[in-house]
Amino acid sequence: MDDVGRDDLDDLLDDDDIEAYCVRCRHTVVMEDPQPVWTRQGLPAMRGDCPDCGGAVFRLGRTAAHSREARPAAVQVAARTRARLAQDTAYIAFADTDAVHAEQLADDLQKAGIAAWLHEAATSSVHWAGGVHPALTECARLVLLLSPAALADAGVTGAWQFFKAKGKPVIIAQLEAVEPPDALRRSPRFDLAGDYKTAFRQLVGALAG
Repeated sequence: MDDVGRDDLDDLLDDDDIEAYCVRCRHTVVMEDPQPVWTRQGLPAMRGDCPDCGGAVFRLGRTAAHSREARPAAVQVAARTRARLAQDTAYIAFADTDAVHAEQLADDLQKAGIAAWLHEAATSSVHWAGGVHPALTECARLVLLLSPAALADAGVTGAWQFFKAKGKPVIIAQLEAVEPPDALRRSPRFDLAGDYKTAFRQLVGALAG
């Protein structure tokens, strides 16, 4: 994400009654037990529990509590001394505007025992001419968070096209009622915008299969 995006996310949130959208309940709630966290891309966020379903909810943005902690660097797997990702790790491709949904899905997948790698926000991290990001080559399957923004995102498109070219499975997690690209019409599709719990169980089954 560019510096402007980071500055926007650094606007202080009110520490009291932090609201977040729960993808399971499909409405905005006041999160319980909010805790300051940093996303895998080094962005400030708040993580808490939904008071209705008990699931994890996220809200991007900084609070006063973040000021007491140094911002960590974004997760890097491209270093020469990096550890390899587990072969069954799921690569989650998403548009910047869907980052909260991606964080929630990754958290739920981790609880279900499935490791997840979140798509790099900066498309410059994927060097299509000189080789690809190691996560793209090491992850066994890709989960595409499908939304209008994802369809218009060149980095997201490049990621799923790479997986298709390598014959690796692409699974669609539908966030909004939009049609997937023609090349993905036969890919398994699960509607997270509908019955989240049922769709998530089916998605886990597809990833575990």
